[in-house]
Parts: sequence; structure tokens; C-alpha cells
Amino acid sequence: MTESTIRTYEAMAKFDLGDEARKYMLEGMNELEDSFKTLQTVDTGGVTPLVSVLDMQNVLREDVSNQLITRDELMSNAVEEYDGYFQVPKTLE
Repeated sequence: MTESTIRTYEAMAKFDLGDEARKYMLEGMNELEDSFKTLQTVDTGGVTPLVSVLDMQNVLREDVSNQLITRDELMSNAVEEYDGYFQVPKTLE
């Protein structure tokens, strides 16, 4: 990575780094880039990609619709009702 690349990123982000900050960023980005180059040398042929590092299976239940209570049973507990819905006091004018 070069200083001109850092300046391009600065312009894209509408940022203005000072010379010291730009130098620090350049050193950090080059170090990061070197780390990725090292990782690219690792032979990963024959390795199965991981979806998760945890050895877990999907534990979700089957999605089944159940009618637990009827509308009439539910509305029988309403203090006030209007057109099949709970009637509540206004909170906004």
C-alpha cells in the first residue's frame, strides 16, 4: 500500500489525516497486508470449510401453528372492547 492509496481513502471518507497519522496508518496497513500474504501461503486443499467453529446442530423446533385460545375467550377478559379489539385510553392527543 502506498501513501497515495491512503490519500485516496481519506478523500473517499472525507477525512484529513495529518502526516504522522497517515504514516501510522500506512505502517499498520502494510503490516496487515503482509499478514494476509502469509496466510495465502497456507495449503488449505482438502480442508472442509467451517460454517461454525462450534460442534452444534440446529436445535430449532418445527414451526407449527397452534390455536391456544379463541378470540372470544381472549376478549372476555377485556375491560373495554370495540369492534373485536381491546379499547384502551388515548395516550396522545
